[in-house]
Amino acid sequence: MTMWQERLDQLAAVIEADIARGDYYGVVLKIGRGGRPVFEQAIGHAYANGERPLKLDDVFSLFSVTKAFTNVLVMRAIEEGRFSLNTRVRDVLPEFTGAPRDEATFFHLLTHQSGMPGVWSPKPGMFLDRLQELFDESIAHVHGTSKPGEKSDYSPLVNHVLMGMALVRTDPKGRNYQTLLHEDLFAPLGMADTSMGLRTDLDKRHVRPDMRGTVPIKHLSRNIEGDHALFEDPQVEAPHVGCASTAGDLWRFAEMLRREGELDGARILSPRMVRLARRVHTGDKPNELYKGVALKAGWQVPPANQGLGFQVRGPTFGKGGGVFQHLFGQLSSPETFGNYGAGSTMFWIDPEADMTFSLVSAGVMTQAANIERCGKLSDLALSACL
Repeated sequence: MTMWQERLDQLAAVIEADIARGDYYGVVLKIGRGGRPVFEQAIGHAYANGERPLKLDDVFSLFSVTKAFTNVLVMRAIEEGRFSLNTRVRDVLPEFTGAPRDEATFFHLLTHQSGMPGVWSPKPGMFLDRLQELFDESIAHVHGTSKPGEKSDYSPLVNHVLMGMALVRTDPKGRNYQTLLHEDLFAPLGMADTSMGLRTDLDKRHVRPDMRGTVPIKHLSRNIEGDHALFEDPQVEAPHVGCASTAGDLWRFAEMLRREGELDGARILSPRMVRLARRVHTGDKPNELYKGVALKAGWQVPPANQGLGFQVRGPTFGKGGGVFQHLFGQLSSPETFGNYGAGSTMFWIDPEADMTFSLVSAGVMTQAANIERCGKLSDLALSACL
C-alpha cells in the first residue's frame, strides 16, 4: 500500500499551524495502513505555557472514548450469551422501571435511542467517580421522555452507566468494573498504558486536561479536590468517561477492530459482530445533541449515523447520506467507524482504506471547532492513501 509522503508532511504542517494559531496546544497522532504505522508524531505542547513538549508515550484522559471500551465488552457479553441486543435492560437490571424507558433494549442503549434525555450528570453536584452511585442516581432521576427507538439522542452518561452495571451483574467471575476492563480488554490487547482511573504509575506522564470553558459540568471525585479531579483519581469507575490511555494504546484498540475483532492472537469479538457494529442503525434520524451544534454553527444538520456503539460515517448520497461536517471527514468510506471524546480525543477505522487513526490532544476544543479540526485532519490522512 503506497502512501503519499508529501501529504503526510502537509498533515504535520497543518497541525503545527493550528497550534501556532492557538486552536489547541498539541497533538499525539498515530496512523496506520494495513497494520503498518505510516505516521506517528507528537507535535506541540501539553499546556498553554508551552513549557512541556508532548511525547509519544504521554497519557491522556480519554473522556467519552471510554465508551468504546464499554461498548466492545457489551458486544462481547452478547456473543457469550449473557444477554442479547433485544434483551430489555430491565430484564438484567430490574431497578430500571417506569414507562417508557423500561421498554429500552441493549440495542437502544448502543445506538443512543433509549428515549432518555442526554444528561451530563444524573443529579447536580454529585460525585461522578463510582459506578454504583452513578447507577442509583440515574435510576432515580433520569426518566424516559420518548419511546425507545423514536429518536437518536447522544447519551453522555446514562446509557453507559447502565451497560457498565449490566456487565458487572452478569460477569461470571464477579469482578468489579476496573478489573473486568483490564482482564478482558486492556491486558489481552497489550494496552499496558491504559486504565480505568488514572493508574498511579501513569500519573507522571498524564497530560491534565485543560477544559478551557468548553465542558458544561464538573467531574468531581470524592478523593481529590478540583472541578475535574475525576481525571486524576486512580479509583474511578465511570464507564462513560473514566479511562486514560496513550495514542499508541488507542491505536492498538483500533487495530483490533480493523482486524475484525483480533490482535496478536487475542480475539475479543467475532468478525460478524464487528461488521454489524460498523453499519448505520439509525436511518436518517438526526442526533438531537449534534443537531443543536450544527444549527448553532450554521451547518447542514447531519444524520446521526449511529452503529452499534460506534459513530459511522455513512454514505455520501441516499438515505442517511450527504456531504456534511463530520469528525471522520469527507473522504472516508461509508463504513468508517470510531468514537471521540470531549473535543480532544478520537479514533477511527476505515475498512476500505485499511487505515486506522488515533488522536489525543491537549487543550479541549468546543464541539463545532473539534468537528472541523478532526474532519480536516482525517481528510489529510485519507488523501495520502494512493
